[in-house]
Parts: sequence; C-alpha cells; structure tokens
Amino acid sequence: MIPDKAPGEDVLHASADLKKQAHIPSFEKYKELYTRSVESPEEFWGDVAKDFFWKTKYTGKFLDYNFDVTKGEVFVKCMEGATTNICHNVLDRNVHERKLGDKVAFYWEGNEPGDEKTVTYRELLQQVCKFANVLKSQGVKKGDRVSIYMPMVVELVVAMLACARIGAVHSIVFAGFSAESLCERIMDSQCCILITADGFYRGDKLISLKLIADEALQKCRDKSFTVEKCIMLKHLTKEEEASSGSLSPPAKRACPDLLHTFSFFILISSEECEPVWCDSEDPLFILYTSGSTGKPKGVLHTVSGYMLYTAATFKMVFDYHSDDVYWCTADIGWITGHSYITYGPLANGATSVLFEGLPTYPDVSRMWEIVDKYHVSKFYTAPTAIRLLMKYGSEPVQKYKRTSLKILGTVGEPINPEAWQWYYSVVGEKRCPVVDTFWQTETGGHVLTPLPAATPMKPGSATFPFFGVVPAILNESGEELEGPSEGYLVFKQPWPGVMRTVYGNHERFETTYFKKFPGYYVTGDGCRRDKDGYYWITGRIDDMLNVSGHLLSTAEVESALVEHESVAEAAVVGRPHPVKGESLYCFVTLNDGINYNQKLEAELKKQVREKIGAIATPDYIQNAPSLPKTRSGKIMRRVLRKIACNEQDLGDVSTLADSSVVEQLFENRCCTAV
Repeated sequence: MIPDKAPGEDVLHASADLKKQAHIPSFEKYKELYTRSVESPEEFWGDVAKDFFWKTKYTGKFLDYNFDVTKGEVFVKCMEGATTNICHNVLDRNVHERKLGDKVAFYWEGNEPGDEKTVTYRELLQQVCKFANVLKSQGVKKGDRVSIYMPMVVELVVAMLACARIGAVHSIVFAGFSAESLCERIMDSQCCILITADGFYRGDKLISLKLIADEALQKCRDKSFTVEKCIMLKHLTKEEEASSGSLSPPAKRACPDLLHTFSFFILISSEECEPVWCDSEDPLFILYTSGSTGKPKGVLHTVSGYMLYTAATFKMVFDYHSDDVYWCTADIGWITGHSYITYGPLANGATSVLFEGLPTYPDVSRMWEIVDKYHVSKFYTAPTAIRLLMKYGSEPVQKYKRTSLKILGTVGEPINPEAWQWYYSVVGEKRCPVVDTFWQTETGGHVLTPLPAATPMKPGSATFPFFGVVPAILNESGEELEGPSEGYLVFKQPWPGVMRTVYGNHERFETTYFKKFPGYYVTGDGCRRDKDGYYWITGRIDDMLNVSGHLLSTAEVESALVEHESVAEAAVVGRPHPVKGESLYCFVTLNDGINYNQKLEAELKKQVREKIGAIATPDYIQNAPSLPKTRSGKIMRRVLRKIACNEQDLGDVSTLADSSVVEQLFENRCCTAV
C-alpha cells in the first residue's frame, strides 16, 4: 500500500535544514513507523501513551473493534480499563511535571488590532479550575451535557476544558449558527446548561449572540424542553457598564481584562479543583455535523483515544518543536478547532495564536501582520481563505517578512493546485512544506496527510495515510481496487481517535458509516490513487456540499426552503465557486398562483439563514415550475448540477419523465458570473 520508496519525479521536497531536525526525517522512516503502527498498534500507540498520566492502566486489548454490521454491533474501544483526565494531561501535567507554567499557552488576538491578551499555562489552569467549580456549583456533574455557544475567546477554551475536568460532555455550537440550529443541538443532546456571550464583532458586523441564544432557549421551551441555567460572558461590555441598565450599543472593543469577566461567580470561585478520573471510553464531547438526511448528527468522541490521536497528529504533521508558535485560523466551533487549537496543541505544551477576527479586516494583510507580530512558525488555514487572499495578489503578503514561517497547512476541503502553488510560492516563498490534510469531524484527526520532511509533496494531494490508518478504494460492488484507481474512500480498521457513535442513535451511526460496505468505515468521499500511491480526494459522493470548508446537507437547505408557504418543492445542488469551493444553487417550485420575484427570493434567503445560519445562504435561487424527475418520481440531481454549471452535455437522460423540463430550466437559469 505504501510504495517502497518515495517518487522522484513531479514532486517538491522539504529543505535539508528542516529534515535535520524533523521528528520523521525521511520517507524510509515514515514507512518503518507506518508498518509498525499497523502491524503492532499496541506497541506504537503504547509509546505515545507513555507521555501521558494514567490513574489506572488498561486491562484488555489496546484497540478492540468490529466494523462489520453483519457480525454484530459496530464498536471501537481503546485502552479499555484505563482511567485518566484529558484536562489534567493538557494543563496540570504541563504546569507541574513539565514546568511549563510560565510558557504562553495562547496569544489572543481580537477582532480589532490592539485587542490582545497573553495567557500562560498556569493562568489557564487557574481559570479552568475556577470555572469547573462554577459548573459544579450549578449542579453540573460527570456525564451531563453542556452547550457552549461562544466567539473565539480564551473563555471558550476555559469552558470546554472545565467540562473535561469534571467529566461533563461539551457540545460546542459554532457562533455563526442560527437560533433554530442551536435549539436543535441543545435538545438532541439534552443539555442542562448553556454558556454563551453577549456578542462579538466579526469585522464590522456585530453578532448579538445573547439575543440569538435567548431565542434558541425560547424555542426549546416551546418544544417542552427547558434549559434551567445560562451563563453569559460579558465580552463586549465591562461589568459596570452591563449592570447600569444602559440600552446603548456595546463598546466595540473587548474589555481589557478578558479572563475576569466570565461572570461575577468566577471572581469568588476557588482555584482548587481536583480532576474527575474518567474511563478511557467515557464521552469527551459531542460535535454536530450535517447529515445527508437533513438532521445533524451528534458525533461522539471519547477521552483516551482522542487524546492520543490529536497529540500524535499535531506533533508529527506539524513537526512541532518546543520553540514553535503555532496558528490555526479555524473556529473552535468546528472539529479543526477542537483538535488543533485546543486539545492537540495543549497536549504538546505548544504556544498558539487564538484569533477572533477575519483575514480581511481591517485590511487584507491582517494575517501576515499577525504572523510577524507573534513570529508564527506553523500556520494552518483553509483553502477558502487562501483563494480569497489570492484575489488581492502578492503585494499585501509581501508587505510583511514572514521569515518565521516553517510549515504551512491546509484543512477543510481539497485544495486546487493553483491555490496550493500560490500558498507555497508567495506565502511560504518556496521554503515551507505544505501539509494538505484530509480528515473529518468523525475521524477526530488527520487520516491522510503529508509529513513535512518525510513525504515529497504533490500540489493538491492528501498524500499518504497517517500512522495506524489503513485506507482502501472500493468500486460500486465493494471490491478493493489495487494500484492507480478511483472510487469510494474507506478505512479498513480503526485508529484511536475515530468517533464511537452518533449520540443517542447508534443505528444511524451504523447505517451512515458501515452499512454500505460491511467491514469498512465509509467516508462518503470519492478518492483517486495515482501511480505513485498518492491519494487525491475528489469530493463528496453523497448529497453533501463543502462550502468554505463547512459541510452542508442539501436536504437541510431544501427543508428550510420548503418551510416557506410559497414553496411546493426544492432541490439544492453545488456549483463550483472560485473562493468558497462550492456555492449553493437552489431550484424552487412554487405553489399555484405564486409569482417569483426579488421580494420572495430575499425571503427565501432569509429563511435559510434563520433556519441554519449565514454559511448556508443560497448563492442562486432559480424559479423551477417543474423539476427533472425519473418516471418513478426521483429528482435527477445529476441533471440539475449540469444546469447549474450551464453544461449542455447531460449524459444518459433516458429515464427522464419529461425532457422539456430540462430545456425550460436551461432557458431560465440564473446568471452566474463566477
């Protein structure tokens, strides 16, 4: 599966200096370790586990599993019998055993230049213990679910680690989601408390988070589910301003002493809080990802396996060293922020930048200004951001030195070779390896990825599997394909960080990931393997769209559209977009007597925003008096995708019930400038 030697043609290599100090300096070393990780996982991961504290050791198999639905219930168990606490391992261990108390954990950079805060490991531990005591005082206990709906502030990290410290399960909801989406997630995981903030600025735009949270809590009450408690961070206003009764808009700047504004109780809370020891397979967090049925899935990750996997992937994929300053630009509301802002970096004692703002605010040089300001050496961002900044050319990048940069990373979606080359040549000046990582909310961490010194780079390729990961490519019949091939990307065995279930619905877990091809974990992505053994992700196979690195369900958007009283039917497809990767192109069939106009279009876009969030706002909505369907009534989405892209070659349409529908849709398609 892994070639005997690295390819010598059509590839780019890391510098000799980087190879000298790398954890994995050569392709031969990668292959040796990979073979060991697959053939002797207990030995390989046992070495990783030695870096962590275990209250009790595991008693059974290191990794036990069943991926075959025909042989019984699907399960994955890692280090069963062991007990530990992930918060203790990422904070107490670093402060007390590794003597990193005075090391910076986070440089917090606010939306406005000049809003900044430095937080050390000791300060972070103190704040986490205090807030853990706050949660306990509010009746939160081990196993309870806690909903967190916050901007990119240090208190978000404090809240999630406080949950982990007492064995509570955090469920973070991205602060761009609507009240309806927040309500749905709170109810699905039966959260007992909500932690939120008054609001925040994203660029020039004020997001009144508490108003959205209040609306979500009211929606919960309307559906007979009451969240008894809500803790609010006063992020936009000082305590005295907030208590004065003023109705004036909040100050634009965040209050300067950010870590002491969580609420009045954190001031009087004790800094002493013993960790609750958790079993290896106790739940750590639930994170919702879009499902092809329209209802989001609560992906559940557990303590020990996730800790080992995020720690190992962070260290090896970014070739982390103790003097690095690392910056992941993702939001903690997504899995990238969980794994590679909070748990992975902190498990390694790393210093990270935590950024609240936008890459283009107040100008398009903001990211490179921050890179120079904090001497960032490892930088991890999304292809969407790279394509956005490409539009402005190289001058805004070259205004800043960026000499501290050593490794660049991408995450969220496949990167097109043109954007990869710009990132490598302009941002990294052809001296920084690019690690183009493929993984999912469900995988917990990187599964296909380059290693900066070990694997030669091919622009746009996710390269090779990470340690312990065994990929395969299947055809429609479920047969494994050898050599250069294209088909369904699956994995043949688990790794420690893979999800364990869909919260509250194990049957959906089995159906979604294991039923199509028994014995394999099915990613839902298409993949191509080239003659050199490199893997290339070709995109989603199911009805999912990847918009700006965010996975959206077409069924979810369609459901939001048909809730409007004027809409009888809707179909949503993806259309290539030069910045976002994919854009949403929607076809709507209206009820009899309803005319399509700009007012209705605005209402439909607003409806989707309110039901799902701004990220799901349709780019195009086309009036479709009829939709192309088979004789059995199934919508032919393949044909709709061709229409959205204005591609006249439709392939085989012999099953179409009425071909005149297609001609009409082509005539009335939206004007798509990009």
